[in-house]
Amino acid sequence: MATEAEREPVSSEEEEEEPSTSADDPAAQKREERLRKFRELHLKRNEARKLNHQEVVEEDKRQKLPSNWEARKARLEWELKEEERKKECVANGVDYERAKLLEISADEAERWERKKKRKNPDIGFSDYAAAQLRQYQRLTKQIRPDMQEYERERDKQGEHFYPTSDSLFHGTHVPSKEGVDRMVSDLEKQIEKREKYSRRRAYNDDADIDYINERNAKFNKKAERFYGKYTAEIKQNLERGTAV
Repeated sequence: MATEAEREPVSSEEEEEEPSTSADDPAAQKREERLRKFRELHLKRNEARKLNHQEVVEEDKRQKLPSNWEARKARLEWELKEEERKKECVANGVDYERAKLLEISADEAERWERKKKRKNPDIGFSDYAAAQLRQYQRLTKQIRPDMQEYERERDKQGEHFYPTSDSLFHGTHVPSKEGVDRMVSDLEKQIEKREKYSRRRAYNDDADIDYINERNAKFNKKAERFYGKYTAEIKQNLERGTAV
């Protein structure tokens, strides 16, 4: 009982102290709220500073990479995937080309064909150097090397097959009869193809101007070719002024 009696004054004192602490609570809470917001802002600033530094480092790395790095990276990833698919097809005993064609839709195949046709478009004549380069590229693509002949020639010539600046082997090679015949047949094909080309029509200053632009001139020539014999008399009467 004594202990309970002793405790009662303590609880009364605590009850008396509670209003005084509760009176200070709003100011303390306000100060604590400000400190909490300040700490949050400080943490956010440090986090933003860290992220900005990381982004600057990444941007510097990207600037030091080659300009076509993204395309090369995508190409390498695609090649790795293709190699994995080839290995899977070989392990399963499936033809890789056939399996690849089965996964291509008709739209993708049509788009691929259009892309292949656009690889070397004919942009017309610009100058003789560009025309010569274009013909050189077209002819070199048609070359099919004979690897057996290449290996025989390499074994025969030995170290002279790969000449250096000190080698005197350059210019001593004699082509085979098959190579000469192949070159002659190719030149004959070029001559035959060149003869089929039509020259540009020369402009006639004395011809009548009956057109307003190049397109209208082509239309008039086409109409004259098909209907000229029927309208010749009408045209003459109009020129003489005797038309009814």
